[in-house]
Amino acid sequence: MRVSPAVVNVDVRQESRNAPGHPSREQRGTGSGFIFTPDGFVLTNSHVVHGATRIDVVMVDGRRFEADLIGDDPGTDLAVLRIPSAALEPVTLGDSRALKVGQLAIAIGNPYGFQCTVTAGVVSALGRSLRSTTGRLIDNVIQTDAALNPGNSGGPLVNARGEAIGVNTAMILPAQGLCFAIAIDTAKFVASRLIRDGRIRRGYVGVAGQNVPLPRRVARFHKLPVESGILVISVEENSPAQRGGLAAGDVILAFDDHPTAGIDDLHRLLTEAQVGVSSVLSALRGVDVVTLTVVPAEAAA
Repeated sequence: MRVSPAVVNVDVRQESRNAPGHPSREQRGTGSGFIFTPDGFVLTNSHVVHGATRIDVVMVDGRRFEADLIGDDPGTDLAVLRIPSAALEPVTLGDSRALKVGQLAIAIGNPYGFQCTVTAGVVSALGRSLRSTTGRLIDNVIQTDAALNPGNSGGPLVNARGEAIGVNTAMILPAQGLCFAIAIDTAKFVASRLIRDGRIRRGYVGVAGQNVPLPRRVARFHKLPVESGILVISVEENSPAQRGGLAAGDVILAFDDHPTAGIDDLHRLLTEAQVGVSSVLSALRGVDVVTLTVVPAEAAA
């Protein structure tokens, strides 16, 4: 398969955090990745390389390169590395919007250190969501029954034409045949931003909240488009939310005219485009609906 030479082993070293007074020890981990540009950019998972003190990329022909971490985004579990090599043969990136349930899906990676292991299955479902380590939802995740094992993380999921349609990221244990890949369209966007900025910029308003149902009478009286909202538990000091007048006990109903039935809806709306832009936030305060103006700041990396 022409994809295999571009699939790499990602060898990671990290310092373990021990109790005070005990020396730290170096831990090693491994994952997969794949070259997606001729000048040495490599796509992999954030959870494979996050916090690494050294990252080595091992090619299928045995060549080993120390890689630079260009950027990683735990919110989508994606990371970009770069190796000092040119004229490489990259994986062709496909179009995950064209996927159909039931079509062939092939996973390539290095499970348990066995290089370039190929497993085949089908696209089992589309449009799934997975919770990342940051608490954000990763949307448009591909479900497949192509077998994944530890070490497959970061490798490509490809179609019958050898085009990458996803980045293998997770499996559900102890279930069999429940494996997931981040859609390649998501990966293209995230990789472009990581190469450009080294990070993904997201908006931040500075509230802690939880999803709550709305009283039916109140929802009917105000003709609200949602049956639930975000109860504000606390507001950070000097945050955009506090400057906009949001208070603990308010229930956020909408952001920029988009209903927010839960925290995930607000996360999706707080994109790079909202940073520094005045936005209208609607909230239920007691039995009244109030309209506030907030200016989201850039979330800390």
